[in-house]
Amino acid sequence: MQGQQNNIDYSLLKQGDRMRILAVEDDDLSMTFLEAQIDELGHDIIKAQNGQIAIDKLVEHAREIDVVLMDREMPVMDGLSAVKRIKDNPEIRNVPVIMVTGADSTYEMKEGLDAGVFYYLTKPVDEDMLRSVLAAAVREAQQRKTLSQELGKHKASFDLIDTCKFKFRTLNEAESLAAFMANCFPDPERVLPGLGELLINAIEHGNLGVGYTQKTELIDAGTWRSEVERLQTLPQHEQKFAVATIAHKDEGTYVIIEDQGSGFDWKQFMQIDPSRAGDNHGRGIAQARTMSFDKLSFNEKGNQAVAFVGWEKHIDW
Repeated sequence: MQGQQNNIDYSLLKQGDRMRILAVEDDDLSMTFLEAQIDELGHDIIKAQNGQIAIDKLVEHAREIDVVLMDREMPVMDGLSAVKRIKDNPEIRNVPVIMVTGADSTYEMKEGLDAGVFYYLTKPVDEDMLRSVLAAAVREAQQRKTLSQELGKHKASFDLIDTCKFKFRTLNEAESLAAFMANCFPDPERVLPGLGELLINAIEHGNLGVGYTQKTELIDAGTWRSEVERLQTLPQHEQKFAVATIAHKDEGTYVIIEDQGSGFDWKQFMQIDPSRAGDNHGRGIAQARTMSFDKLSFNEKGNQAVAFVGWEKHIDW
C-alpha cells in the first residue's frame, strides 16, 4: 500500500474551509513530518501524544476538530483502543479517522476497519499517499460540515410525517434533502452522513455514470464537484432525476432511494476491502451500513437502496 509518484496539483486541494486536524503521534520526528504536510495542505494541526489525550481533546473540542490522524502504536492508550472509544461516543463518532500503522498487515487493517477506521496509511508514510488520503478525509469532513449546517435549518414536526416522496437531480438538492430527511430519524446526526452518501451516489454514479476510477482521478485533481455539475448540464443528463421516499412504520423509519442509472456491483462496497483502505474514496456505503443505519440493502441491479433505522436502539437481524 505504498504510494506512487504522481502529478497531482495539491494546491487545488486547499480549496474550501480551513480544517482542524488532530494528529496523534508519540514520536517527535513523525509529528514534525505530519505537521509540515498538514500545513502545506492549508489546514491547522492540533497535537496529541497518545490516544487518551486525543480523546480528551476531541471531547473538549467536539465541534472544532474535523479529522483525526491516529498512530496505532502509542503508550497509555493505543490508536485502536482510542478509535473504539471515539465510535462509542455519539458526540465525536462521525469524525473521520486516518490510522497510521507500522505493519502492512491485512489482519491489522481489518481490525481497524471493523472498529470504524476508513482510511489507512502504513509506515514509512509515503508523502504523496499521506497528502492524497488526508485530502480525502478533509473532503469527507467538509461534506459532513455542509450537511450538518443544512441540518440546522430544518426544524419542524417531522414525527408527524407518514410517507413523503421527493425528486432531486443536483448535488445541492441531494445535500439539502439529506439534512431534511435526517430529521425524520430518531438520531439525525447518526444517519446524516449515510443519507448524504446514498443520495449523492444516486446522482454522481447512478444518473451521471461517474465510475470508480474516474472519481478517483477527479478527487485527486480537485475537480470532482465541478465535473459532476458540468455533466448535469449535458443534454443526455439534464432531464434525469432520482427519487427518495421516506416512511414511518411501527418498527422504525425506512428510506428508499432510486436512480435512473444502470446500477453497479454494490456487493463489493458493503464492507471495506483492506486493499482499498488507502483509496481516496469508496468507503461511504460501508460506512453508511455500519454507522448510520441498522440495515442497508440494494436491489440486485444496484440502482435502488433501502435503509432502515428502528425505534429500538438495537435491532437483531
